[in-house]
Amino acid sequence: EVQLQASGGGLVRPGGSLRLSCAASGFSLDGFDIGWFRQAPGKKREGVSYIKSTGGSTVSADSVKGRFTVSSDNAGNTVYLQMNNLKPEDTAVYYCNVKIAAVTYWGQETLVTVSS
Repeated sequence: EVQLQASGGGLVRPGGSLRLSCAASGFSLDGFDIGWFRQAPGKKREGVSYIKSTGGSTVSADSVKGRFTVSSDNAGNTVYLQMNNLKPEDTAVYYCNVKIAAVTYWGQETLVTVSS
């Protein structure tokens, strides 16, 4: 069974950092692209960062470029989202997802709150 478990969220002050983890089970990361998404209260879900399984290239939304870094530990079957210089507008629930054979799987979310 394909499962994704996001963790690492919490309360942090503006300018602080968090590292989110997306632990995968039921499939190997080595072969699939992983995306991080977020949804703030009252807003639509948006893509944050994306890492390709081939070559490890990444894409990030303009709103997080230079602050967020996505990486993959294939041996540990985990994808990370390092978030630095967090801003109040980064407050949201964060999800990771994977698309396998035309089916999109969403992981359990983790809440990030940026507030002083």
